[in-house]
Amino acid sequence: MATPFRIIFMGTPNFAVPSLKALLAGPDQVVAVVTQPDRPRGRGRKLSPSPVKELALAHDLPVLQPIRLKTQEFLDEIAAFKPDLIAVTAYGRILPGQILNLPPHGTINVHGSLLPKYRGAAPIQWAILNGETESGVTIMQMDEGLDTGAIILPGAMAIEVDDTSATLAAKLSELGGKLLLTTLDLLHNGPLPKIDQDDRLATLAPPLTKDQGSIDWHRSAAEISCLIRGLDPWPTATTTLDNIQLRLFTPLVIDHPVQEQPGTICRADQEGLLIATSQGYLLAKEMQLAGSRRMAVADFLRGRDVPARTHLGA
Repeated sequence: MATPFRIIFMGTPNFAVPSLKALLAGPDQVVAVVTQPDRPRGRGRKLSPSPVKELALAHDLPVLQPIRLKTQEFLDEIAAFKPDLIAVTAYGRILPGQILNLPPHGTINVHGSLLPKYRGAAPIQWAILNGETESGVTIMQMDEGLDTGAIILPGAMAIEVDDTSATLAAKLSELGGKLLLTTLDLLHNGPLPKIDQDDRLATLAPPLTKDQGSIDWHRSAAEISCLIRGLDPWPTATTTLDNIQLRLFTPLVIDHPVQEQPGTICRADQEGLLIATSQGYLLAKEMQLAGSRRMAVADFLRGRDVPARTHLGA
């Protein structure tokens, strides 16, 4: 049997958890975990550990949470673990070259897109926002660019019509863990296959902002559906109902000729809000008014009437 690799894992959110779980279940040794510092969360703004830190502590792994990465102190700290490889999944910060090149086998990354498409912080969301029908995970050799390193192992996955960024991320994270183990198996048997990215095919997936969520009802139902699903659960897609902010979720596109003005609620019943767009109708099955919880439209209608022909704003 091959000598187990000594691996330092770097990751922070839920998306990174299946990768760490896969490593812990595999034949190699996770010698330390690096994750972002605890952040204030919830209404009480209490400092809370990242999902990766919680898993690491449950397995009695050393956890490092550096404030700054470009320090000799941190470099010495991770060098002391004598890693053969660093594996990264959604750590959330740019790594300096001195860390990337520290282990003999360098640093590999689990990225949530089929590179070179969607380089950047929000590849899963942008794939849905842009109406893609396929996404995937790429295991790549990290360099100092923004997701520009050589491709080691890609894996594709269909984007379903009802996928949100949350549901797609959950599926891709599991795929990422499996591909990570496959990559390590390949490495045990020789040099990893590496294909340089074609920069001419590259697209960017920058971080999302709250102001991206405003729904323009003059777009098509298909485009609005992509917006709603791509921004679910954050920052969410919004419109206004009687001058109150309204978030919409769980859309269904109904391809039928439209007679009404875009933004008109044509029907509000147990199925949801049926809304006219510039092309087709959108049936929103869930909603959330400002200051309230997310709920099924059917539950909302038990306490409030929404007359037909009500017009939704931006």
